[in-house]
Amino acid sequence: MKTYKTAAEIKVGVIGYGGAFNMGRQHLQQMQAAGMTPVAVAEVDAARLAVAAQDFPGIETYASVSELLRKSSAELMVLITPHNTHAALAVQCLKAGRHVVCEKPLAITTAEVDRMIATAKRSGVMLSTYHNRHWDGRILLATDLIKKQKLIGDIVRIECHMGGYSRPLDWWRSSRSISGGILYDWGVHLLEYSLQLIEAPIAEVSGFASSGFWGPQIKWKDDANDDEGFAVVRFQGSQWLTLAITHIDSKAKDGFMEITGTKGTLVLDDKQSTLYQHIDGRSITTRLPNPADEGHRYYENVRDHLVRRAPLTITAEWSRRPIHILDLATQSAKKGRALPAKYG
Repeated sequence: MKTYKTAAEIKVGVIGYGGAFNMGRQHLQQMQAAGMTPVAVAEVDAARLAVAAQDFPGIETYASVSELLRKSSAELMVLITPHNTHAALAVQCLKAGRHVVCEKPLAITTAEVDRMIATAKRSGVMLSTYHNRHWDGRILLATDLIKKQKLIGDIVRIECHMGGYSRPLDWWRSSRSISGGILYDWGVHLLEYSLQLIEAPIAEVSGFASSGFWGPQIKWKDDANDDEGFAVVRFQGSQWLTLAITHIDSKAKDGFMEITGTKGTLVLDDKQSTLYQHIDGRSITTRLPNPADEGHRYYENVRDHLVRRAPLTITAEWSRRPIHILDLATQSAKKGRALPAKYG
């Protein structure tokens, strides 16, 4: 793999710019803050290209990925496009010898991810997923309390949940064929959190889904995401994980991730987390403010990997595990039975 003498030598570009969260701008700014050099943007929307040119004077702008790959010197490409486009665009860039960072989820199916990994290896380039939430304050707190301080003992189960009773938005993330399904958007974050805590190989996944209520009321109709998706992940050994993403639950759950161990339970929430313990016959509840998020470490790690061969934290293989769970859960819900993991 090509390495660089300095971070400034890493010329970077984004595919996709603007949108609801100005993600193209955010990625270029974060890479710039890590010392890398923004040089190119590819975007099908001419108005967004014009915004990119204002945000980064002198940056190259292209109306297609093919044109960017032919003409630009950018060697690290970031894909900020809908989920169902990630695999094809990544393979196109990887075959052209570019390093690739994909917004999460890395892809929709395990087969897509495996094809991307194989292409990156053949081309001798880096493939990673923008799992900046790997360094969210709440999961940094959880890994410290659970893995270092051992305050809840051995993990028995993790329960992840997100959502409530709400009409889905009429945007592409509400389309099953574009987004992958209801479990993919927030589910990939919660699974990536969980897999930092449970290290055992995945044994099997069961998926469940309910649909037909919101779909007819939004523009996607039959292609709308399910109203609720649910997955149960069994790991080799005695641990398990549940994931529920809902638009129909009228009673929102406390927090969004509950980790139960043999000596306590930790509930992760937005601003603060709560630790429940039994010590010397007493029940003790401790409110803990979450530390600051450290998402800037993602691109700092990518930089260090490309400049001095530091280990890459978010490898494509690491990113494959949550995608495999989501893929198996989707298939399982359709087939009505648990499905074994191909590898964990």
